[in-house]
Amino acid sequence: MGLSPVLAIDAGNSKTDVAVVAADGSVVGTARGGGFRPPQVGVEPAVDVLADAVGRALDEAGLTSVGHVSACLANADLPVEERELAAALRRRAWGTSVDVRNDTFAVLRAGLVEDAEPRGVAVVCGAGVNCVGMLPDGRTARFPAIGKISGDWGGGGGLAQEALWHAARAEDGRGGPTALMRDLPAHFGLDSMYALIEALHLEHIEAARQHELTPVLFAAAAAGDAVAGALVDRMADEIVAMATVALARLDLLEEEAPVLLGGSVLAARHRRLDDGVRVRLAERAPKAVPRVVTARPVLGAALLALDTTSAPPTSYARLRHHYTA
Repeated sequence: MGLSPVLAIDAGNSKTDVAVVAADGSVVGTARGGGFRPPQVGVEPAVDVLADAVGRALDEAGLTSVGHVSACLANADLPVEERELAAALRRRAWGTSVDVRNDTFAVLRAGLVEDAEPRGVAVVCGAGVNCVGMLPDGRTARFPAIGKISGDWGGGGGLAQEALWHAARAEDGRGGPTALMRDLPAHFGLDSMYALIEALHLEHIEAARQHELTPVLFAAAAAGDAVAGALVDRMADEIVAMATVALARLDLLEEEAPVLLGGSVLAARHRRLDDGVRVRLAERAPKAVPRVVTARPVLGAALLALDTTSAPPTSYARLRHHYTA
């Protein structure tokens, strides 16, 4: 494939980032759009949200199309979903070729500094939890990551639900004591779990605001609450379990390999979770090298796009500098 401009899309549940990247690694067009939620609105309406941001980025770059489109999308959890979404993007004719991956791959690629041989594993813990791995030869490791039916536990949303469960049982006597019984309702200016349960059930508090309770859980854990601490420790267990399995699938357990940690929960660097992940990873995968990724995931989508071209190292360096300087 020749050295033509490429289009990078990182689309999460809450926002979309788009970048048009020239052959020399210069970012010549950018735009931000709304969240990408095909399960809620349908594939074509969801792609319409992308189209708005893509159109603005292409206009800024003075282009109508590019050579390759690299799209890392939330809710592209299964290969069949990736194929369906890729077909929808091809119909928009934004590029000669289209590659669709789950958005966790954007975090992985953004954190991999060895551009010549991208290899490693990433775990994202944000609203949910997911893990992927990749090797230079194209092999990948991944999980369905669609909730409890695929064996997942935790993420910011899951932790908030667990915190509510324990707090409710603490208040009515079915469970043991925990500061969460007071801290969770207090976050919303309420004086009891009963009041919080009622407010959530009757939608006086929007369900989407439950994610605000995850930092409350971490604060309780840091203050020594045993129930909150146990939930944080289990989250560390889950993160390391996913990373270790992915490393094993790619035959990376016996050599140094990066384990990139991304998403809002991990990027917050809560000490108990951060230390817990590192200690457990050292026990189960001693040669793994954990590192928190703070670069915007659209960088990863753009690097994946450059990987399909014959771009020289200077192009990778210029692109990275744009997003990390």
